[in-house]
Amino acid sequence: MPDIAAASRGLYVNGSWRPSHSGRDIDVIDPSTGKRLTRVPDATVEDARLCVEAAAGAAPSWRATPPRKRSEILRRCFELMIERSEMLATLISMENGKALRDARGEVAYAAEFFRWNAEEAVRITGEYGVAPSGANRIVVDYQPIGICLLITPWNFPAAMATRKIAPALAAGCTVILKPASETPLTAYALAAIYEEAGIPPGVVNVLTTSDPGSITSEVLGDSRVRKLSFTGSTGVGRHLLAEAAKHVISCSMELGGNAPFLVFDDANLEAALDGAMIAKMRNAGEACTAANRFYIQSGIYDAFAEGLRKRMAALKVGSGVDGQTDCGPMITRKAVEKIGRLVDDAKTRGARALCGGETPSGAGFFYPPTVLVEVSARSEMAHEEIFGPVAPLYRFETEDEAVERANDTEYGLAAYVYTGDVARGLRVSSSLEAGMIALNRGLVSDPAAPFGGVKQSGLGREGGQHHGIAEFMEAKYIATSF
Repeated sequence: MPDIAAASRGLYVNGSWRPSHSGRDIDVIDPSTGKRLTRVPDATVEDARLCVEAAAGAAPSWRATPPRKRSEILRRCFELMIERSEMLATLISMENGKALRDARGEVAYAAEFFRWNAEEAVRITGEYGVAPSGANRIVVDYQPIGICLLITPWNFPAAMATRKIAPALAAGCTVILKPASETPLTAYALAAIYEEAGIPPGVVNVLTTSDPGSITSEVLGDSRVRKLSFTGSTGVGRHLLAEAAKHVISCSMELGGNAPFLVFDDANLEAALDGAMIAKMRNAGEACTAANRFYIQSGIYDAFAEGLRKRMAALKVGSGVDGQTDCGPMITRKAVEKIGRLVDDAKTRGARALCGGETPSGAGFFYPPTVLVEVSARSEMAHEEIFGPVAPLYRFETEDEAVERANDTEYGLAAYVYTGDVARGLRVSSSLEAGMIALNRGLVSDPAAPFGGVKQSGLGREGGQHHGIAEFMEAKYIATSF
């Protein structure tokens, strides 16, 4: 079992653990029971200033650290995460409620960002060329952008942190991480691993707070801070963009989603159902890439609906740390209430629940796996991210109709397409307004691929061969005559 006390011993600033200036704590709740697991320090603006000072003090030496040395440290982070994977997975399940199977998958995914960026750290190359006029040479050098503020959500407490920290460190930046207050223990446990792996004091700093607005304003207001990377809701992202604009700070934003899942009549039914379960039920639907709207062509609609009902109804709902659980609790009672509101609204507009569809009583923050059929396009859930284990099915007739309805949203993060026609699959994928398309697959995320969206789903990319690390670098142009 993880050492809860060790994961909640204090803020991690300049390589040491310390209490907050406020003297106050934040309760960390077990979503499976609704009871408190432990407390973590509630940081103030004074603590935020200390983090900036620590990151600034460590920046020159980390920037000057040879790429190979940085690479070896990142590789060691990967190795330690794999060695401690069961501890980390259990900790994630305890504070997040995630089914242990999903938590193990998250740890493996999160660790991979360190391995991938360990390899990328030694491949940061510049450019050299001749100006078209022939008057001079063009030299382009890529340099670390500077101190980075990283803000991560509660739904993937390990992966969302490493997806930002690993490329930032590979680029030569120092960072301040503010994890979600609902799931801070994983971030602190990882900080201890970073320290053991050899990351110098001040290179990574972690603080938790119940007042993120003041902390963010304080950090972004310091002229030494040059990057903001945020994963979370579009509403909060808009606010942070406005705050960053005051100081002309580079921003990477991975925001909300409303992913369509398109199934054409010629799709392999069993493969589409397999993909639907992955796309919908990864982390019990609490994922920005989760399939939110299932558009099913009429010829396969009834068979798909029945197949999905059987699979969803067979899932075991329970505590995240129970190794037999398929669907754990939602993160908070408020999250359950939102899901219930969206389902009730759909029902009033004519939807029928083939399974689930009712909020259970009892302890913990649970909502059952639910399949809704004949859902109206006017339903709130057609336009709002569900973030839970609810699959609403909409019927369509033609390819053009499917694409039009899939694109009828302000979001554009991920989309899923199932068809037996390769030409159609590529044609539809090209027409969908999303940053990532899973064609005949239920899983799209990969550290080696650029992750990000279009429209209101964000700015920039994380991961990929060069996209992720480029977000933490500046291109410096040098003109020379020889």
